[in-house]
Amino acid sequence: MQKIPSHTKARHYGMVIDLDKCTGCASCMVACYSENNVSFRDDESVKLLSINWIQVYKLTNGKSFPDTEVCYLPQPCMQCDGKDFGHPPCVSVCPAVATDFDSPTGIVSQIPTRCFGCRYCMAACPYHARKFNWWDPVWPADMQKYLSPDVSPRMRGVIEKCTFCYHRFQLARQKAYAEGNPEEIGEDDYQTACTQACPSGAITFGDLDNPDHEVYKRKKSRYAFRLLERLGTNPSVYYLSTRKWVHRACDNYLENEEPAAFANKQT
Repeated sequence: MQKIPSHTKARHYGMVIDLDKCTGCASCMVACYSENNVSFRDDESVKLLSINWIQVYKLTNGKSFPDTEVCYLPQPCMQCDGKDFGHPPCVSVCPAVATDFDSPTGIVSQIPTRCFGCRYCMAACPYHARKFNWWDPVWPADMQKYLSPDVSPRMRGVIEKCTFCYHRFQLARQKAYAEGNPEEIGEDDYQTACTQACPSGAITFGDLDNPDHEVYKRKKSRYAFRLLERLGTNPSVYYLSTRKWVHRACDNYLENEEPAAFANKQT
């Protein structure tokens, strides 16, 4: 883990996603495609070959109509802290140091120019948040003019994943330096594309350690939980739901176990 420079203020960026608000519209996926120059194929029917930095999964309570309930779960990279292991699972297995944990931000980086496609990180990630790029990107005519100049398109044979739109953090930091306040990066100065695109306001982004940020307040809710939290990866993405079955589905609770939010409570 890299040492934080003395002039850098440590932050821990993360998300809280309200699953009771998410409608499964996939606006977050479209925004991510556009913002990060994520390539796509003419034929997207083979989803195993598709590249998605954020995916929206559909969950059900397994009951028949009229008791059926549906939940949509957006899942970016969990940006694991990995405190129990000393580092995130993907970082520990990468022989090329193409992925690393950034201490000043809490973001797990991905450097495509270092990656040689061994896919060890894919095997180590318990969230299946990493994708292997099987082909060189081919953009339709004139679409190259609309690519984001802040994110380099990737070549084939490398791993891709969500970076919390890290280039936006860099732009916000440059702006703060130019204004003479290098440590003052406001909550609105750095927001991910998926957060801004969500029409229902289900995604909240900010510094998880800053009490002034909305994301800090939401993660304190008793209905907040993290995917497969018992693995000890300490994800930086939290979820909210008032439905017990959603908590069970997302953390593999056994039949005789109660999710922490509902323990000793009437629901």
